[in-house]
This record gives sequence, C-alpha cells and structure tokens, in this order.
Amino acid sequence: MKRNLLSLAVFAAVIFCVQSAIDVEIENKNVDRTIDLTSQLVKISYKITLEHKAKKPISSYLFMVPAEERERMAFISAKDSSKKDLKLTETASPKGVTFSMTLPAGTTNPPVVYIETVFTKSLKPYPTAIAQTERQLVQYFGNVYFYSPFKTQTQKTTVHLSSRNVESFTQFKPVVHSDTTITYGPYDNVAAFSTEPMTIHFENYTPFLTVTKLERVIEVSHWGNIAVEETIDIVHSGAALKGSFSRYDYQKDSRSNQACVKSYKTLLPAAATGVYYRDTNGNISTSAMRVLKDSVELDLRPRFPLFGGWKTHYTLGYNVPSFEYLFQNGDNYLLKMRVLDHVFDDMVVDEVTTKIILPEGSTNIKLIAPYTVTRHPDSLHYTYLDTFGRPVISFSKKNVVENHITDFNLKYNFSRVMMLQEPLLVVGFLYILFVLVIIWMRLDFSIIKEKEHLHKD
Repeated sequence: MKRNLLSLAVFAAVIFCVQSAIDVEIENKNVDRTIDLTSQLVKISYKITLEHKAKKPISSYLFMVPAEERERMAFISAKDSSKKDLKLTETASPKGVTFSMTLPAGTTNPPVVYIETVFTKSLKPYPTAIAQTERQLVQYFGNVYFYSPFKTQTQKTTVHLSSRNVESFTQFKPVVHSDTTITYGPYDNVAAFSTEPMTIHFENYTPFLTVTKLERVIEVSHWGNIAVEETIDIVHSGAALKGSFSRYDYQKDSRSNQACVKSYKTLLPAAATGVYYRDTNGNISTSAMRVLKDSVELDLRPRFPLFGGWKTHYTLGYNVPSFEYLFQNGDNYLLKMRVLDHVFDDMVVDEVTTKIILPEGSTNIKLIAPYTVTRHPDSLHYTYLDTFGRPVISFSKKNVVENHITDFNLKYNFSRVMMLQEPLLVVGFLYILFVLVIIWMRLDFSIIKEKEHLHKD
C-alpha cells in the first residue's frame, strides 16, 4: 500500500514538473509536417513557426515524441531559422519523451524551428508473407495531428509514398490523394496532445534490408597505412517469402519491381585501395568498383538474391593512407575516422561495434564520440613482433542510420622511439641467428676422427 502511494506521489510530481515547464502562452502558429515513406525508413520533418500570446521573446521550446515511438526513433536534430543546430535535452514524461531546446538570443520574430526525425522499423509488411511473384504491401501507423504540448493554430501534413498504388488510407477530412502524395489538412485550432490515428496501406518495393550486426575493425599503423575491415550480417526484413523459391520463375520475372534484393551500393572513402569482398565460401567476384571524385562506389551482388527472411554474411576490407586520418603534434596523435561506412541507401543497422587497434605503446587514450555510445572495456591485440600487446578501444551503437555516419576523434600519446622497437627486434633476431650459424659451422660434432694418411713419393 505504501509503495503504491509512493508511486502515485512520484507520478504526480513528474506531471507537475512537466506542466510547470510548459509555457502555456506559447503556441504553434503554423506547422508544416512532411512524412517521407519512400524507403524502408520513416523520415518526418517539421517547420514550426512559434508565437507568444503575450508577445514575449521565446527562449526555449519543447518537442514531444510519444513513448511508444521513442524506441523506433533513430535520429533527431533541430535547427533555428538560420539553420544553426540546437542542442537537445531529452527527458521522460507521462505523455511521452520530451526534447527541450534553447533558442539563441536575437532569434527572428516570429521564431521558426526546423526539426528532423528518422524512425526505423515503422513500416510493417502486410501481409507478412507473400509468394515469390506477389506484391509487397506495407502499413504505416501514425498521427494525423502534430503531437505537441502546445496548442496549434494551423497545421498541414504531406505524406510522400514510394508508389501510387495505395490500398487504403485514413479518410480524415480535409484530405487529398494525388499520385504518390497524400495531404492532410489544414487543420485549425488543434488542442495540445491531440491524437487522431492515421493508417496508410500501400505498395513499397524499396529494399527492406537490415544489418543485424556490423563489426568494424580499424588497425592503425604509424608506417603510413590504416587497415579497415567490416564483418556484416544482413537480413531481408520485408515480407517473408511464402513457399519455395523457383529459379525458373525468378529468371522469367521481368518486372522492375520485385520483392527481392539483387544488389546494392556501398560507398567507401575516396582513398580506399586493396578492396576485398568475401564470404564463407571465399572471394565474391560478382562485384564492381568505381572510383568517383569523393568516394569509391562498390556495387555488391550477393551469391543469391535476398527474399524476405533470407540472410547473408560477408567481410569487406580496404586500406587507406594514414596521413589523411592521423594527425600528429610531437608525441600527441589524433585519429579522426568514421564510426561506420555507407553500407547501402537508407540503411538500418541494429548494432554497430567499432574497434580501433592502436600501435603498441600507445598511452593516455581518450575517445570523443560524436553521439552517445556504449564504451566497452579496453583489451589487447597481439600480432607479429608484438611483446606486450596493442591496445584495442571498442564502442557500440544501436539503431543506426545514415545520419550517424560521422567522425569520432581518438586522442593518444605515442613515443616515436617506440617505432624502432620492431626494426630492432628484427635486427636482433637476425644477429642472434647469424651468431648461432657461425657457432654451428665452427663446432665439430663428429665422434670418430679420420686418420691422416701421409703418402711419400
């Protein structure tokens, strides 16, 4: 009983804090919302014009996401009217997850806020299983209204679809369907926390690929090279294949839109060389590489087409020159590289683990991540001519999308004298080997010495 009372008291306190943090004088004067459903990701962008009824300057704003959607939200960003990034602070509340942002002084009047969000696994295949030649249909569940703790004077939502073939959609007037676009609104005088369920059932043939696990290993050498290797597990997360696969029907099907993935494009750094692509059976030769101005494009084709529920596993590696990513100031070094590469367009990565192997003797290691990551305990890696092991720094991130392709910074100290360790080990080994050979050649291990026979003429 006491525990229930305590829980109610805490709940009431949280509600009071949330309500007290909301300035009821602030209103959303106009909201333009765009929902992009043209891929396997759900990308929602907002242009929010604010207004203070008392004509006071607005110093902060609260953006809310329903609690049931927070787990699927992979990315969020906010900008002011000058397109400068706004820092977001996340807090939980009974009505959802709140992101608070501070608007800079001198913001235009009326202030405008731009917000972008990306959600994964929000498009559900329906039906969940289809035959090889059937269409892939998906459902999207959302809210007709802009979910906000503030009153909205007027709002409009534009939904972009990947196909004009729409099975059904929520008919909440005013609503207009034209080609691949559905427009809801405008709606006026919408109260705070308003909800109206939205369901759209439509055709979507874009690749529904999910990287279930990605392990990226970066091995740093101070002799001018950085080796990168990625081990990737991919599954087709669209509608599962119903029945058996027919190679004859697959080759006979001439449709441009099929519910399978034949190939996809991976982008590597422009300086990448020595690229290899192999699976458990060996090197995969059905791939093409193009060197572009700012990247290297790989057209990867798995050994078999990927239908719903099918998986593939492969390893991709390459080398890059260290001078492009490793910066030095005396014994202080800074490594600046991507957390992960572009695996395919509109990618979804359940979890990526990045490991950095530093040269032996590196100390005072400090990782600066571009966003919140899970840091794992450091370990040691042993390879040729190592004595006490190379330090390995590893971290992971879940629910990753293209917006997370940014650089991490890794600072460490390394004495240049340590670079002589391996050459000295090689020289010492060869010296000892030569000495042993000399000793071996000068020793006599015979048991019986042959008698000398002197022949006189």
